[in-house]
Amino acid sequence: MFSIIIPTLNNLEYLKFCIKSIKKNSKLKNEIIPHVNIGNDGTIDYLKENEIDYTYTNYNAGICQGMNLAAKKSNFQYILYAHDDFYFSPNWDEILKNEIKKIGHNNFYLSGTMMNNGQIEFDCGDNTKNFDESKFLDEHKNFNHFDFQGSTWAPHLIHKEIWNKIGGFSEEYFPGTGSDPDLNMKLWKLGIRIFKGINDFKVYHFGSIVTRRYKNHPTIKTESGSRGAKIFLLKWGISIKFFKKYYLKSGIIYNGPLENPNKNLLYFFDLIKCKLYLLYLKIFFKA
Repeated sequence: MFSIIIPTLNNLEYLKFCIKSIKKNSKLKNEIIPHVNIGNDGTIDYLKENEIDYTYTNYNAGICQGMNLAAKKSNFQYILYAHDDFYFSPNWDEILKNEIKKIGHNNFYLSGTMMNNGQIEFDCGDNTKNFDESKFLDEHKNFNHFDFQGSTWAPHLIHKEIWNKIGGFSEEYFPGTGSDPDLNMKLWKLGIRIFKGINDFKVYHFGSIVTRRYKNHPTIKTESGSRGAKIFLLKWGISIKFFKKYYLKSGIIYNGPLENPNKNLLYFFDLIKCKLYLLYLKIFFKA
């Protein structure tokens, strides 16, 4: 039912843990398609041995190109974007299946709730070696947020037809920062108005393992700082913060499909600030 796309960069220990959780805690016959960036840590051997399909670049293609390449191999209707340092909670796919059925159409963007490094504070360990799996499985239902407007970016679910219409992730955001809100903006422009974070669809998030590992690395880039935010503003004419506040209404309790923003005085005040910064970037910013 779901094609789970996982970009990964020399992070075999966590990728194996993520895949283990998907296989253990899924109800449906889903497929897993990692995109392997570089993969000189044994990742490719592991995937071959376990007969897991994948795409590959011998360089760090980043999240966007990696997602786009792997998504082309999808055999199912729904594309789920996941990080390789997630542990999926039990029945996550049944929860999504029921949500899709309730919506009744495919014009949506659904995302999950992250535990540990995310919306819910729930400590079961900070790495795969000290992760208390029994605690997580026994207690994760007792720690809750709420269904919310907007998005956590990942994990997220989009229908394949919608994904193809918007062209997937925009690769100018390499290695990835800014690509998630850009994807949401493309969905908004397409007319999507259901942007829903689902409380019951939970993942344990160990927290940007690869980004921390390669911080200040001389050749491998995994973080682009504020560059993505600048590209977004130059592309769309508003900031990510403005988009999340006035369009996605991020973080508030979900109460149905979104509507166009209420253009009051505060809206125009913040919009003017966006336009002034946009003018500054057009003069001084070099991508």
